Amino acid sequence: MGTYKQVIKLDPDPLAPYAISPGWQVGDVIFFSGQAAINEQGEVVGPGDFDAQLQQVFHNIDRLLHAAGSSRDQIVKVTIYLTDMGNFPKIVQARKVYFQYPYPADTVVEVRALALPDLMVEIDVIAVA
Repeated sequence: MGTYKQVIKLDPDPLAPYAISPGWQVGDVIFFSGQAAINEQGEVVGPGDFDAQLQQVFHNIDRLLHAAGSSRDQIVKVTIYLTDMGNFPKIVQARKVYFQYPYPADTVVEVRALALPDLMVEIDVIAVA
């Protein structure tokens, strides 16, 4: 007997044009594709505005968590990709706004670029169903 696995679906799905699943549930663990500042119509939100992009990223994360029947307090690990490590202090503040103690495990990486030129931040998530 195999492990339970199911794709997490969104409608509309802004990642569909890129041939990416929004996320998967495998057993009791949920894995999300990286979430960036892309709205439901597939448009980049807040070009040049890190705060607006971060807000959209968490809106997208919450939308996926809801679709998976989970919630933000079930997140156990995030990986955060920044195009400018100068925004790291904003990430520290965002942890306090978007999460509660005990905070998720966390990795922050600076990258040269993300999938679309205007994107400044992307976060992937591992959570519990």
